Amino acid sequence: MRHPIAAALAALMLGAAVGACTVNERAADGTAARTDRQVSGAIATDPAESAGPAPPVPGARAGGTVTVIRQTALARRDPQRIYSFLGLNASQLYARRLTTFADDGQGRVRLVGDLAETPGTDVGGDCRTWEFRIKRNVRFEDGTTVTARDIAYGIARSFDLSLTGGPTYLQEWLAGTPRYDTVFDFAADRSALPPGLSTPDPRTLRLEFDAPHCDLPFAASLPATAPVPAAKDTGVGYDERPVSSGPYRITGTVPGASITLERNPHWDPATDPVRHQYPDRFVLQFGPDPATQINRIIADRGADRTAVSWDGVGPSLVARLLGDAGLRERILQSPAPSLSTLTINTRRVTDLGVRRALNHAIDRDGLVKTLGGATVARPVTTLMPPTTIGRRDYDAYPAGRHGDPRKARELLGGASPELVLAFPDDAEGQTVGTFLKGNLERAGFRIRMKMVPAGSFLDETKKRDNPWDLYPGSWAADWPSGSAILPVLYDGRSIKANGSNNGTSYLDAPALNPEFDRILALPPGQQGPEWAALDEKIMREYAPVVPLYLQMTFTLHGSKVGGVFVDSIFGGPAFVNAYVVP
Repeated sequence: MRHPIAAALAALMLGAAVGACTVNERAADGTAARTDRQVSGAIATDPAESAGPAPPVPGARAGGTVTVIRQTALARRDPQRIYSFLGLNASQLYARRLTTFADDGQGRVRLVGDLAETPGTDVGGDCRTWEFRIKRNVRFEDGTTVTARDIAYGIARSFDLSLTGGPTYLQEWLAGTPRYDTVFDFAADRSALPPGLSTPDPRTLRLEFDAPHCDLPFAASLPATAPVPAAKDTGVGYDERPVSSGPYRITGTVPGASITLERNPHWDPATDPVRHQYPDRFVLQFGPDPATQINRIIADRGADRTAVSWDGVGPSLVARLLGDAGLRERILQSPAPSLSTLTINTRRVTDLGVRRALNHAIDRDGLVKTLGGATVARPVTTLMPPTTIGRRDYDAYPAGRHGDPRKARELLGGASPELVLAFPDDAEGQTVGTFLKGNLERAGFRIRMKMVPAGSFLDETKKRDNPWDLYPGSWAADWPSGSAILPVLYDGRSIKANGSNNGTSYLDAPALNPEFDRILALPPGQQGPEWAALDEKIMREYAPVVPLYLQMTFTLHGSKVGGVFVDSIFGGPAFVNAYVVP
């Protein structure tokens, strides 16, 4: 007998308190909305919620170009390799997934079927076998029909270690091990599917696991489930020109400078519950630093009237924006679920006393002020952000508001460890790196700085044998549960030579593994307090990072942009409702 999504899974609510802000943002329909929003929602069990079309956006009109400005070029376009905030949001325009979040821009979200008619069917009621029925009339940009086999092929190619960079939930769950490449070799037979993945008919996708995975509908919302036509897969070259299944298709690329997306004529709005196709095109423009982006959009001339700054407002411009009443209706501001850390490479920094000293050394309040104050960040001392279900506050290494260099020196016992601090060469990376260096040297460390190109920084830190001791890191959970944070970042069984998602701390603590497995086996509604307890245990007993701050989205758009809102899951500007104001 088949059961719709299990009651236990429905209990995994996307509910968590989010801190209040002081200015208005724009809701998904382009109207003013409060920023003290409460993220809430659940999985949609009524198939009607997964059917299209998406509700029309009041006042929206077709036509025009929306420009998104970012300093650093987008590193990935291949949906199976995407794992950056801009990549996740921009790929919504051209890469549909099995499921996705319907988001009203004010914190009310529901997980709905995207390519699938529903967010999935738990066949046996035990979260081990899941089926997705694929919608009719979903088409690629060339007009061919998207089938279950295209989706299965996309998942299968994510097993290829030459195509690393994206999330690894499905690979690990299907293989039953973080060493998923040892179970299925995609390169050996590109027509084969990994164990547990099958397509009983052209419209049915089935995933069978040895262990229960009640979070699967959430994991299916990531672009790893985007369909890929096998005949057009060019391997690493697919990054240049992925085939669209969404309302827009990539039509032009200037390496390092811009990506242009234009309407996909074969996208059917009747199949899509969340996206629109209002602008004629989107242009992702790369190069200008954050201050230049904001100053251009403040000036509001020409194409910048329909532009959005991705990188947001830097410290030097915060007061100007908050003090100009004429700009208030163009500000996007909201808490983001992204938590930034000073990540410690525990393969190199093996002394727990040194890692604890690093935690005492940091002046979090000073760092937040350097970044622009409470409008852009707030201090945090936990591994999970406040948006996580069940999270509780604690401070394992109390250091006051400005750090405790005396306590750090005491833990070092008179030693002066020399550590290499790597940081990205973009504006925020340089600001954070310079500030941290000063903190650490004040506490007795000797710090050597290593600047790394921002476009390759994440890939380089994901190399297990990278030559650095410390580096800034950040993580936003793929859904608001500790299951998408702690085991992903701190389970040593997931460490690989390249492409590790182990938080780049490379913590490998066998004593933690039974705890990860125990909590993951609990009904989702019971996991929250258990993850909270494990959060504190990891920090007190292993100190793999120094939690620094929770990011706040604070950015600006031009006067002729409507429908852009702050994404409730990833915290960046969302474009599914964007339009050009006449």
